[in-house]
Amino acid sequence: MEKKQTILIVEDERKISSFIKRGLTDAGYFVDTAFTGDEALDKVSEEFSLIILDLMLPDMDGFDICKKIRKDGIQVPMIILTAKNSTEDKIKGLDIGADDYLTKPFAIGELLSRIKALLRRGPSISGGELKVGDLILNTKTHEVYRNGKLIELSQKEFSILEYMMYNKDIVLTRTMIEDHAWDYEFDNFSNVVDVYIRMLRKKIDDGYKNKIIKTIRGVGYKVKG
Repeated sequence: MEKKQTILIVEDERKISSFIKRGLTDAGYFVDTAFTGDEALDKVSEEFSLIILDLMLPDMDGFDICKKIRKDGIQVPMIILTAKNSTEDKIKGLDIGADDYLTKPFAIGELLSRIKALLRRGPSISGGELKVGDLILNTKTHEVYRNGKLIELSQKEFSILEYMMYNKDIVLTRTMIEDHAWDYEFDNFSNVVDVYIRMLRKKIDDGYKNKIIKTIRGVGYKVKG
């Protein structure tokens, strides 16, 4: 049986916390709650699948909580909630380690959609780097190097490679890659994933004896150093 995912809600307004908890519970998640910054920091651990963090807490600024969580090496996906809608606050939250940003008021369906997307993507990468053999991908600068040589990738190529490197040594089906990289469904006969894999191979593996992108015939693809 698949393990249920647990989400921590850090929100001091109890009506809002209860509203979110009810929606997440109905969607099949386990939920824990914290109503202050200190309580949140006492509870936070890698055991949680995701953290929902309100910025306006009575005892501590949410930005400071986010920074401390990331400084402690905890890379659980995090969604910031706030009544503020300024671009500066959004950028600040993302720069200090949050993965997404949702402005109050919001529909529970939108929150659930964002949670699903983040859990599908997986946790943030500590230090911002993924490595497979001599291939290095920096999630913060969006730079990719192989054997010290910079490789130019499109945004979609980068997204697919990041997903594959995060799941290194795991076979990913075409459907899994599609679900990660695109927000809409392809028909069953589409070869869009194969096209992108060919482009990535040309940029990453051509000229190297060790091929990092592997084909698992009849199943999908994986990366292996």
